[in-house]
Amino acid sequence: MAGQAGLDDVNPEGPYDKLSQMPVSKISNTELARFIDFIEKLEDETESTLTMSPGYREMRMLLHLMRNHLAGRLTTPTSLADASGLSYGTAKRGIESIRQRGLIISRPRTKTGKTVSLHPSPEMIEEWERYAERIKGILGPLFGIDPASESASKIFLGASASQPVISTPAVLSARLELKGGLRVLAHADPTFMAMHNLKRQLESIFGLEIRNKARSIDNLLEDIHDNARLTKSRYDIVACDLPWFGDLAASGILMPLDSLIQRDGHDLSDFHPMAIQSSGYAGSQYGIPVQTTPELLCYRQDIFAAAQLAPPTTTEALVKVARQLHDPAKGRYGIAWNAARGTPLGHTFSFLMAKFGQPIIDLPRCLGGYDFQHAKGQQLRPMFQSDAAYRACEYMLDLLKYSPPNILTMSWYERAQSYASGGASMAYCYTLLAPLIEFDKTSPAHGNTGYLSHPVGNHGRAITPIGGYALAIPANLAPERVEAVWTALKHLTSPNMSKLYIMNGSLVTPRFSVSQDPEVAALSPLIEIVDDMAKKDILQAWPRPPVPGITELISIAGNEIFEVLDGRRSIKKALSIAQERADKVMREKGHY
Repeated sequence: MAGQAGLDDVNPEGPYDKLSQMPVSKISNTELARFIDFIEKLEDETESTLTMSPGYREMRMLLHLMRNHLAGRLTTPTSLADASGLSYGTAKRGIESIRQRGLIISRPRTKTGKTVSLHPSPEMIEEWERYAERIKGILGPLFGIDPASESASKIFLGASASQPVISTPAVLSARLELKGGLRVLAHADPTFMAMHNLKRQLESIFGLEIRNKARSIDNLLEDIHDNARLTKSRYDIVACDLPWFGDLAASGILMPLDSLIQRDGHDLSDFHPMAIQSSGYAGSQYGIPVQTTPELLCYRQDIFAAAQLAPPTTTEALVKVARQLHDPAKGRYGIAWNAARGTPLGHTFSFLMAKFGQPIIDLPRCLGGYDFQHAKGQQLRPMFQSDAAYRACEYMLDLLKYSPPNILTMSWYERAQSYASGGASMAYCYTLLAPLIEFDKTSPAHGNTGYLSHPVGNHGRAITPIGGYALAIPANLAPERVEAVWTALKHLTSPNMSKLYIMNGSLVTPRFSVSQDPEVAALSPLIEIVDDMAKKDILQAWPRPPVPGITELISIAGNEIFEVLDGRRSIKKALSIAQERADKVMREKGHY
């Protein structure tokens, strides 16, 4: 993740592709680091106050090893010996004693194995987490604090001992062998920014350099297609938006992962089911989810309470509320949403059609929604000339009246920023960008935001359109790199890593176990809200189904319907042109 990467002339998703310049909202890497600092100070006081023999001074070495692991710094036998304060010979015997007890992993740094790096083993990490809990239990009553209370949790690990806590990731027992390092093409957003900020720690875990390139959504897809034309892929792992998997898999751009998943018994049951379904195609799995991010309606609870308004659950109610809260003279607008030409508006249109009960293509109905996994033939015909499409356009024209003045250039980042800064009383917003609200205490929306599923139109039902990204392997990756890359992909999408991203600035995870981790759940009420939606199957992919051709359909919608919002074309004419263009695309795909 080195250097300045992915800088575009136009950044429709905000500043996150400027990796070397854009910091994320920073919370602690892990509260365990605070505990280690506490123990070190306790050790200083103990040694200076009590008359005792320090022996091998193992505590000094263990503290040094754990702190370096959490910070992604390299520990060598020499640096560990220096940290002990003992002579080199005595320290060396102490290190060997710790290693023999299975607490240290010694990993070769070169092919000869003459130089090694030292790392805490998973057993050592678990020991320290248990130790922290026990010390919390001892010190709490001593100072009149209930160890299970919220205040005690914040002092130490931020979690109740009665709940399972996901451990900090341990290093791989053997470093990955990948010439030139691990090459990742990522999406420019807070989750991948968290991965970038954790570069040193991830490099320590894998034992190699990580080179990352971050791109906004349209440029990311273009890069994936450009890379597919090469004889050998320049990337090891690519991040793919969930709706892309139909197109990319059908075109042979991604490697099917089924044989690797089955061989390793890689369990996918912990992931949100819709995220797994969306990252597969035609019965095969092509990606492993790294984030699940539904689009919700955010609203200012304090403003609604002051105006004695109820949160809107229908499109009609939303327009009325937006009208009442719209006050341009005071710099406050009713609602912010994606109305920028192209992909942003195309996403809005497909989601709004779903509000009115119709997917953008004529998918067959099934229990709980529409079946995109088995649709074929006429079931893939675009539905731009449906009643739902017309009503979606009318709804957008209504929203325009109560939107910020820059609405026709507003996309994902801008709408979230408008809401977070207090410029809008409501916003459609992906949870991906919720850190702008939840982690920024200077935002007037911080602590004052409620989250709802999309308000429904006529014939619609309460759903939450799912978004997010999954990590995939390019089909043209050099065969000799596949095994190491698959190992990296599994670890990058593991519960331990997913929690680490959240503790460093992200707010989304595709895993139930991570959402239920008490440290994670304590960060924001949004974590539980999304997890509950996933359990109740409210999260749905059919508003943007991952079928071949969907990307072109979204682009067509975003360009043709923009003419309506800009006042240059009637709804009927725009939808007619969109239908004609979309039919041509789907016929060329061989669907009918």
